[in-house]
Amino acid sequence: MRFLRCADQGLLVELADLDEVQALYAALAPDPPAGVVDLVPAARTLLLRLDPEQVDPAEVQRVVARTEPAAGSRAVGELLRVPVVYDGADLADVAELTGLGPREIVERHTGIEWTVAFGGFAPGFGYLAGGPAELVVPRRAESRTRVPAGAVGLAGEFSGIYPRESPGGWQLIGRTELQIWQVDRDPPALLRPGVRVRFEEVPA
Repeated sequence: MRFLRCADQGLLVELADLDEVQALYAALAPDPPAGVVDLVPAARTLLLRLDPEQVDPAEVQRVVARTEPAAGSRAVGELLRVPVVYDGADLADVAELTGLGPREIVERHTGIEWTVAFGGFAPGFGYLAGGPAELVVPRRAESRTRVPAGAVGLAGEFSGIYPRESPGGWQLIGRTELQIWQVDRDPPALLRPGVRVRFEEVPA
């Protein structure tokens, strides 16, 4: 664990891997240290946004250093059920990459609870972790210039849902009608760090 100051309003905690980030986030999120206004997890870091008028960054660092990570705990948020039609353009390619049949891919994807590890790429895009090792696949060799909103994909150890139309290189296995990002909703993003996700197959 390494601490880096980010001006007077942030403290960045560098950790060894995603599991350590999620364990520390799960320990801090229910009751953040005094003066911490936001926690922003990433793949190997956790950013603590501070109110400089209320807190001494050195004291926050001491509190975090003494915090016992919630080992093995990813689930700190509510459960979101996501209905998916599994007819993605890359379903056959994922089957070839994994050695699984399309039906087995759907069963693996829906048969486990995922957790939003962190956000990035675009507003509302959540990187979902905790999936089965059999579904770890590389990104596409060539990105698409247009991926529709609601597309459900796989890349590396993560699953994700495109919140709006954009370019992208994830392996597309399905689609959902759920509005993942809505700027006039509070909060706008359904996929926030800590939220648990269950994918549920629905007919086309």
